[in-house]
Amino acid sequence: MTASTPPAAAPAADIPRAGAPAQRREGSGRPGLTGGLLVVLGLLSAIAPFAIDLYLPAFPLMRQELGTTATAVQLTLTAFLVGVAAGQLVFGPLSDRFGRRVPLVVGALLCVAASAATVLAPTVEALVAARFVQGLSGAAGMVIGRAVVSDLATGRAAARAFSLMMIVGGVAPVVAPVVGSLLLRPLGWRGLLGVVLFLAVVMLVSVLVVVRESHPRECRTGRGGVRPPGSGRSGLGSRAYLGNTVAFTFGFAVLMAYISASPFLYQAMMGLGETQYGLLFGLNALALAVVSGISGKLTATRSVTGLLRTGLVTVLAATVVLAVLVATGTPAGWYGVPVFVAVAGLGLVLGNATALALAAVPDAAGVASAVLGAAQFALAGAVSPLVGLGGDSTAAPLAAVMVVAAVLALVGQVAAGRRPRVAGG
Repeated sequence: MTASTPPAAAPAADIPRAGAPAQRREGSGRPGLTGGLLVVLGLLSAIAPFAIDLYLPAFPLMRQELGTTATAVQLTLTAFLVGVAAGQLVFGPLSDRFGRRVPLVVGALLCVAASAATVLAPTVEALVAARFVQGLSGAAGMVIGRAVVSDLATGRAAARAFSLMMIVGGVAPVVAPVVGSLLLRPLGWRGLLGVVLFLAVVMLVSVLVVVRESHPRECRTGRGGVRPPGSGRSGLGSRAYLGNTVAFTFGFAVLMAYISASPFLYQAMMGLGETQYGLLFGLNALALAVVSGISGKLTATRSVTGLLRTGLVTVLAATVVLAVLVATGTPAGWYGVPVFVAVAGLGLVLGNATALALAAVPDAAGVASAVLGAAQFALAGAVSPLVGLGGDSTAAPLAAVMVVAAVLALVGQVAAGRRPRVAGG
């Protein structure tokens, strides 16, 4: 760290800062992480999760109106998830080579076009194709948004920014099904996809107006076959990157397990009505948002690794309690307590794990963000069907998946180790 760095920007001891990227971020003439930019980046991270869950309540109506099968309708979701995973692997490396803004604008334009195609799709086959392109292009915002934060901030500032982004991006998949159920009757399923189209337009306009290039030409990889000194792609194999990526992806798997099983847990097992289910769902979303905000503030004075491990231990303890309650035949009404604690605890996990992972690969943030995001959605797609193996008669599969995911997340972070402070930092 150079002597000109203000104390408030000092990196956390557990987030290293390599010399070359530190100089880039501290150079003059580059915009910092303003509040407006963080809001836009949060929106970019929320588009894909919102598009995944918003139209889930409309599946029966879609099957009827399109004259197709439930399997074909489900394929529209699968195609989107495959597109999101693939899109991050496409746009992440492109942003390392060509800069952040151009691939981001291209992705936003494609997302608007694909979103319009989903609204107008005449057949389920056309809808599946449009949803794949929508996921592929929408992934640009997620993967490049994380890379922009890594370009402009390090240490505590980056951890704080990712935690604030998680307030938007982390809550979106929790809130979306509730919003979809409320809007389905007045808007219909095409109207719900129209909401996604509107958000895609807002994303495009926001990118054009707010986001500026954060990855200058001299720092880009792959131009003319020459990579700049200090290029960090080798960091993709480091313990710090791999361990914290495991912590993030399996932490997100805990959240997806809860989301996937929540209708059966709250309604079939606990006997709650739709309104009560929506209220509890919203309460958990609020807890996740509040703890994410608290985490962002705590990074100013606390170790980022310490906050992350506190969150992981909290999540693990809560899931173990849930498993014990299920195994001992405790009435299902008690399950909501450990689930609430586990979801809230993720507010200390997702943002901080992202910051630590990307800090380990400072010169290839696009690729690092792509691998992290692709792993996130690939694992989420695998977890969702697992929690339903027991039907709606038992929460045992949910408890088992949450415990295993929480254990692996904590093991991954511990394996990452605590990186020592760089000299002068």
